[in-house]
Parts: sequence; structure tokens; C-alpha cells
Amino acid sequence: QVQLVESGGGLVQAGGSLRLSCAASIRTFTNYMMGWFRQTPGKEREFVAAIMWSGSSTYYANSVKGRFTISGDNAKNTVYLQMNSLKPEDTADYYCAADRSGAAYSSGRYYYKDEYPYWGQGTQVTVSS
Repeated sequence: QVQLVESGGGLVQAGGSLRLSCAASIRTFTNYMMGWFRQTPGKEREFVAAIMWSGSSTYYANSVKGRFTISGDNAKNTVYLQMNSLKPEDTADYYCAADRSGAAYSSGRYYYKDEYPYWGQGTQVTVSS
């Protein structure tokens, strides 16, 4: 069983930055696809970014490309989401997700929430205008 714990959310003004962290209860991220998703009330959980450890491939939603960066520290078992130039529309609950089967990567469906069996509890991000 994989446990994920997010932290780093908060209130920030538009144009500001936040770094979210996702601590994972795994020994190594090798062969894991790690993703960040976000959700607002009444809407579907949407893809933000993902990283495939093997090969260090990263993927981003068009809405965050150039502003957000996903990265990780294998020694600390932690994945990060650096969020810069934040906008009010980035306001959401942010969730960390993990897939260790390789399916999310091999299928190319890293953007699809159902490819990730493991989820954290979420951390709230609010961007004021």
C-alpha cells in the first residue's frame, strides 16, 4: 500500500508562488508515475502535472505549462510542485497521485485520474486577485 501526504498549500496573492510537497511511503520512485491533480467544487478532478521517474519524463497541462514545475527527490521520497505566477483560476484542492504498475506511462494516459490507484488527502491552494 502506498501512502501519500501533501503539504504546502495556503493563501497567496496573484503572481505569487507556492511549492507543494508530496511525501510518499515508498522506498524508491523508480518505475513510478507520480502526478498532481486539482479539483474545485462541482468540477471533475483535473490533471496538472506528472513525472515518470524512469527517464525523468515530465508532463504538464496546457494551463500550467511554463508556470509550474514538477520534480522529486528520491532520497527524501518526496515529489514537489513548484507553482509560479499563480492566478486566481489556480485556486483548488491539489492532490498527489501515484501509479506503480506502469499503466499510466505505457498507455500514455498519465492525464487520466483513473490510471492512479493511490491518492493523498489533498492540500488547499487559494490565489487572491
